[in-house]
Amino acid sequence: MMRMKRILTVISITAVLFLYSGLASASEGAGISPDEALSKLVDGNKRFVEGKQVQKDIGNTRRTELTKGQQPFAVILSCSDSRVPPEHIFDQGLGDIFVVRVAGNVADPIELGSVEYAAEHLGSPLILVLGHQMCGAVKATVAGGKPEGNIGSIVKKIEPAVKKARAQNKDKDKVLDAAILENTKNTVAALTQKSAIIKHLVEEKKVKIAAGVYNMSTGKVELVEASSSDKAEGSHESSHEHAHAEHSHAGH
Repeated sequence: MMRMKRILTVISITAVLFLYSGLASASEGAGISPDEALSKLVDGNKRFVEGKQVQKDIGNTRRTELTKGQQPFAVILSCSDSRVPPEHIFDQGLGDIFVVRVAGNVADPIELGSVEYAAEHLGSPLILVLGHQMCGAVKATVAGGKPEGNIGSIVKKIEPAVKKARAQNKDKDKVLDAAILENTKNTVAALTQKSAIIKHLVEEKKVKIAAGVYNMSTGKVELVEASSSDKAEGSHESSHEHAHAEHSHAGH
């Protein structure tokens, strides 16, 4: 009887240790710095543009390995557009990046919660907000009119960016691209303005927030200088001033 109890005790302890090991592996993070994580994305995008993507392990071995936990090195908050798949654009494989996709790459509580999960619990050191050229959600907002159904909630989030783009561009042909840029910057600002968790991680320098705009024709992601301390413009409230963003070519 005593022997049986000891055996059961050993089994119980082993099970607990195994479970703890699995949870720990899922929360240790990618083991690289935010800048190293950004460099991995930049390098991956360069390979994508040049058509030199590396062979990815998506077989049984890799899939089995990922059942033990995930340690994505970056969180990508991007648009749902079918032409903008982050895994391909940054040449990454299974378990490499944690992707949150929503039309117009806007940030509401659900998107913010998803980003918080990856940054805080999975230990991802980088958050990249990815806008893209010819974004349909931004284009619809620029066109105006009354949106149908729940699309109106997306348009409402994008309207401040369109308003600012129009104020700064007399040339109507430049408004769309300018609004796409401003909308990307607004989402960056919202990450710390509307999430105490993300703000704390950024202040502790455990997480870095970056932004980029994807060029549909070339495949290149241009990094955008958008300070996460800027005021978010996510409603019809009075506009706030934002720091001017300049473009720099990713990987070049």
